[in-house]
Amino acid sequence: MQVQGAVHSSYGLENHGIQNVNMVYWNLSTSLLYEEAIRRREGRLAHLGPLVVRTGHHTGRSPNDKFIVREPSSESKIWWGKINQPMEPDKFATLHLRLLAYLQGKDVFVQDCSAGADPAYRLPIRIITQTAWHNLFARNMFIQAEPEELAAHTPQFTVIDTPGFHAIPELDGTRSEVFIVINFEQKLVLIGGTQYAGEIKKAIFTVMNYLLPQQNVMSMHCSANIGSDGDTAVFFGLSGTGKTTLSAEPTRTLVGDDEHGWSDRGVFNFEGGCYAKVIRLSPQAEPEIYETTRRFGTILENVAFDSATGRLSLDDDTLTENTRAAYPISHIPNATRDGLGGHPTNIIMLTADAFGVLPPIARLTPAQAMYHFLSGYTAKVAGTEQGITEPQATFSACFGAPFMALSPTVYADLLGEKITRHQVNVWLINTGWSGGPYGVGERMKIAYTRAMVHAALSGELTEVATIPDPIFGVAVPASVPDVPSEVLNPRNTWMDKEAYDTQAHKLAVMFSENFKAFNDQVSSEVKVAGPKL
Repeated sequence: MQVQGAVHSSYGLENHGIQNVNMVYWNLSTSLLYEEAIRRREGRLAHLGPLVVRTGHHTGRSPNDKFIVREPSSESKIWWGKINQPMEPDKFATLHLRLLAYLQGKDVFVQDCSAGADPAYRLPIRIITQTAWHNLFARNMFIQAEPEELAAHTPQFTVIDTPGFHAIPELDGTRSEVFIVINFEQKLVLIGGTQYAGEIKKAIFTVMNYLLPQQNVMSMHCSANIGSDGDTAVFFGLSGTGKTTLSAEPTRTLVGDDEHGWSDRGVFNFEGGCYAKVIRLSPQAEPEIYETTRRFGTILENVAFDSATGRLSLDDDTLTENTRAAYPISHIPNATRDGLGGHPTNIIMLTADAFGVLPPIARLTPAQAMYHFLSGYTAKVAGTEQGITEPQATFSACFGAPFMALSPTVYADLLGEKITRHQVNVWLINTGWSGGPYGVGERMKIAYTRAMVHAALSGELTEVATIPDPIFGVAVPASVPDVPSEVLNPRNTWMDKEAYDTQAHKLAVMFSENFKAFNDQVSSEVKVAGPKL
């Protein structure tokens, strides 16, 4: 076993059962990982310095291929079901042994880093990858260890990521050749059969979602930023709702774009980087994120690239709608370096309503906040997951069900308690369609959404009169600076008012049907906080 790279931990690979590998690249810097990725033809260097990679036909997460090992320490806590599917310990052991055998004679890359910016809740992790670019992804996405910390780094959780190793469904009990398996007892994640690097990030997010609520820390699929007055805002929302875009705001300081904890000390980022969708990114509407696509150190997944000139086309969706940039958070000029914020003053729940029904902004009571948090409604937009070619309504509890290891009510109870204790304002913002459903209406102008977010966060809406939405019961502001008043009432934007009423009723029924799963687990106040049929 030959070793190359920076300082490496005294806690060696033999502790992970990894033996007889060829070359071990420990904690390589960004530039050295670039060299390895290009030398191995894993990626190409584009104009101005980003690394362009392809993920094959795996251009999105594989939610049906995620498993949690059924073992005594975690079995009674896990939210078992379609999302957290059980794998028996003997199946895991066999898969693990075959994966270790597969690695023999191969090169591996190791990054020692951590998740969780708050030192009180920081989780030291190790990411072992088969490819250089996946190692660079880990280096970008997680919190890098200081050089003096590396020698003593002992991981509390390890990810072994082998895109070239495939499961055998008949033998391993998986659904396909792709697998993402978390073993809480062994503090180990195995990933194989997929080139999609996002699985590494989301596996560690699932781990944090398991560990932190047991320490009374709310783990959140959200972005967060801080205003000039020191006020923290949190943005919940699924992929494609604007979470990353709306939190990267020049007048506010970014804490993080996707994963946070909320402890008794305030909000903290889990990550050291950002993972943004970049399809049709605009230098005018999203200047900060746009600039990251022109920087050394950024990985661009499945972005169209002219091999003759090295220039990118961010508008080209030939490979997938889910084109991504993974970059260190330091690429955003006004991001905090410590990843810490205070208790939120405002929480914004984002949805992209493809039915064109929900108001573009509304204020929620604490009970409505818990109802909408447990509902986690949006429209899945084409390309985020395999097999989805056009938007469809989806309900994802806690705005991130695929990553929630515990029951959604655990997170909702924590949220409700914290909203009440810290007197947080909660807003529902619809970045989806107006004037009709997808295909008829138009997507809400980002300038209007930004104006609404600004008004909510600046306190300008505190004194503004509100009108209850007749079906959803949420309080809609009568006016918002820089937003035409007719936009605020969704029914007014439709030519055919009866069609709107039909569509609104249809969506209300969907909310109601979906919430039946939680009816017997929530208070009567939360139960009645949904739409009126």
